Amino acid sequence: MSSLSTADHDPVRQRRAQVARWTLLANRIGYLLLVLAVVLFFAALITGFSATMAMLVIVALVAGLALLAPSIVLGYAVKAAEREDLERGV
Repeated sequence: MSSLSTADHDPVRQRRAQVARWTLLANRIGYLLLVLAVVLFFAALITGFSATMAMLVIVALVAGLALLAPSIVLGYAVKAAEREDLERGV
C-alpha cells in the first residue's frame, strides 16, 4: 500500500499519466479526422470532385496524420516506461 501512495505522488509518474491522457486524446481526434477524410472523399466521389472538397480531404488527412504520428510514438514510449518500472519494481 505504501508503494501505491509513493507512486501517486511521484512527479515522473504523474507527468507520464498526463502524457498518456494527451496521447489518448490525440489518437482519438487523429483517427476521427482520418474517418472524416474518408467520408469526405466518398462524398466528393459521389457528388463530383470540387476544389473545396479536395482541399477538405487533404486538410483532414494531414491534420489526422500530424496528430497520430507523434501520439502513437509517445503512447508506446509511455507504455514501455511503465512496463520497465513494473519490471524493476519501482
